[in-house]
Amino acid sequence: MVREISAGGVVVRQKDGGWWMAAIELPATPDSAGPGKGKAKLRPKPIICLPKGLVDAGEKALDAALREVREETGITAVPVTKLADIKYVYVRSWGDGERVFKIVSFFLLQYQSGRIDDVTDAMRIEVARAKWVRLEEAPKLLAYRGEKQMAKRALEYVKGHDMQ
Repeated sequence: MVREISAGGVVVRQKDGGWWMAAIELPATPDSAGPGKGKAKLRPKPIICLPKGLVDAGEKALDAALREVREETGITAVPVTKLADIKYVYVRSWGDGERVFKIVSFFLLQYQSGRIDDVTDAMRIEVARAKWVRLEEAPKLLAYRGEKQMAKRALEYVKGHDMQ
């Protein structure tokens, strides 16, 4: 089984009297309809997730999280605390179909600068758009269970700590 190590960020900012979180929407890709099922069709609803990606050789997880946030959302952030690691197994849907054991380290980050969704054209292969969502609503909006948990932890943290 292959191992992958990734890192991501829950970027928060206070705006309009509440906490907001940076999220990304994945590009709609045709799902294979399978043999005899006709044309492939686009996903029925957008997949909303947290910015994250592989940790490069020699790179620290926090540095990878900050880089991925910048690349996938267009914003820069500063670290607050590590939230947790999530671990899961998936089967690659491309190439070799190999089973992969994945660990993703998530960090709570605070918005510093930049404009959300100011990403390169090349990044549009991975990110249809980046947007601010209310942190309270994030667990309902995010597609993946582990990421829903990270949004809940971030909300608990900001409620229990004096962050500006």
